[in-house]
Amino acid sequence: MVTAKADEEKATNFKVLQESPPSSSYFRYNSPLVQVGLIGLVCFCCPGMFNALSGMGGGGQVNHKAANNANTALYTTFAVFGVLGGGIYNILGPKLTLFAGCSTYILYAGSFLYYNHQKHQAFAIVAGALLGIGAGLLWAGQGAMMTSYPTPGRKGSYIAMFWSIFNMGGVIGGLIPFIMNYNRIEASSVNDGTYIGFMVFMTIGTILTLSILHPSKVIREDGTRCTEMKYSSVRVESVAIMKLFLDWRLLLLVPAAWASNFFYSYQFNNVNGVLFNLRTRGLNNVFYWGAQMIGSIGIGYVMDFSFKSRRTRGLVGVAIVGVLGTAIWGGGLANQVGYKRNEKLVLLDFKDSGSDFAGPFVLYFSYGLLDAMFQSMVYWVIGALANDAAVLSRYNGFYKGVQSAGAAVAWQIDVHNVSYVSELAVNWALCTISYPLLVVLIILAVKDESVEDLEGTSKEVALPAAVPESMEDSNVAVSKSS
Repeated sequence: MVTAKADEEKATNFKVLQESPPSSSYFRYNSPLVQVGLIGLVCFCCPGMFNALSGMGGGGQVNHKAANNANTALYTTFAVFGVLGGGIYNILGPKLTLFAGCSTYILYAGSFLYYNHQKHQAFAIVAGALLGIGAGLLWAGQGAMMTSYPTPGRKGSYIAMFWSIFNMGGVIGGLIPFIMNYNRIEASSVNDGTYIGFMVFMTIGTILTLSILHPSKVIREDGTRCTEMKYSSVRVESVAIMKLFLDWRLLLLVPAAWASNFFYSYQFNNVNGVLFNLRTRGLNNVFYWGAQMIGSIGIGYVMDFSFKSRRTRGLVGVAIVGVLGTAIWGGGLANQVGYKRNEKLVLLDFKDSGSDFAGPFVLYFSYGLLDAMFQSMVYWVIGALANDAAVLSRYNGFYKGVQSAGAAVAWQIDVHNVSYVSELAVNWALCTISYPLLVVLIILAVKDESVEDLEGTSKEVALPAAVPESMEDSNVAVSKSS
C-alpha cells in the first residue's frame, strides 16, 4: 500500500514537472547558473582567501613549521569529513552545512593573526583541524552543485565558471599581502592587516551561504529538477557512503584525487616560499590564481564543445592535460636542479631581480594553469558519472576525502625535510599515473549523450518530494544505478 502510494506520488511529481516547466531565463534565482554563481562567490570569499594565504608559503610566516603542522591537521580531518560531507549535506541541506563549513575559515585566518604575536602553534593546529571538518562540508556540497546542476552537455562550462569566480578570490587575496607589504621588502612575515583583510572576506562568504537554495528547488533549463530528495537520513547515507569504496569507477579516480592537492606543499613552500621575497610572493599568487581562471576556461571549452561525442571530448581533454603537465613538470625539474633545501638563496624581487625573476615566475604561473586544468578535468569526469545532486554530493565527497588524505601526507613530508627534487618527482609521477586510469574510466563509464540519456536524467531526479522511511532502500537503489 505504501509502495503504491509512493509510486503514485512519484508519477504525479514527474507529471507536474513536465507540465509546468520553469521560466527559460538563465538568471532565475532558482536556475543552475545563479546558484552555481552564488557558490562560486562563497568560495571566492572563503577557500579563495585561504588559497591566497597558503600560497604565500608558511601561511605568510618566516617559519613554515606551524603552517605545515596546521595543514597536516587540516587535511587529516578533511580526509574524513570530505568522505562524510556528501552524506551530511544530503541530511542537513545546503544552508546549515555550508554556513558551518565556511565559519571555520575565519577561525583559521584568526589563528595566524594570533601566531603573529604569540608564536604558539597549538591554536593554529586546532584551527586547522576544525577547518578540515568545515572544508569537508563545504566542498562536498560545492562539488554536488557544480557537477549536478547543469545539463549534461554544459558541465564543463559550469565548472569553468565556478573555477573562475572561485580563483578570482585567490587573485584578490594575492593583492592583499602584495599591497599591505609592498614597502616591507626585507620583512619575513606579513603584517596584521593582511590576516584581518582575509577574515573580512571570509565573514562575507559565510553570510552568503544563507542565500543558497536547496537542490530540490533548483530547476534546470530543460525543466528537470536537480533532485527531488528534500532531505535524506543517516541510514541511507551511511549505506551509500560505504558502497563508494566498492565502486570500481571511484577506485579508478583515486590516483588523480590523491595527486590533485599533493603538489601544493611543494609549489607554495618550496617554489614561491623560498625563491621570492614577501611582496613578490603576493604578486606571484595574483598570477598563479589568475592562471587557474585561464586554465579552467580552456579545458572547460574542450570538455563541452570540442567534439560531438562526450567520450571523445573527455579523452581529448585528458590527452591535452597529460601533454601539458609533462612539459610543465619537466620545466619544474630544470628549475629545481638549481637549488637545494637549506641552501641560502638571494630572494628574487619582481622589480630588482631582472631576468632572474622571469623563469621561476613563468614556472609558478604554469603550475597554477596546470592545477586548474587537472582538477577541472577530474570534476568533469565525476560529473559525467551521474546527474542527481544527492548522488554527486557523495561522489565529490569521496574525491575530496582522498584528495585531502594525499595533501595531509604531502604537508608532513615537507615537515620532515625531504629533498626538493624528491618531492617534485613524486608529484610528477602521481599525475602521470592518473592519466591512463582516467582514460580507462572514460572509455568504460562515460556514455555519449542521447535522447534516452536525457530522458533518463528527468526520470533519475523525479523522486518523491519527501523521503518516507519505507522508501529509503529504493532511494539507495536509485543512487547506485545513477
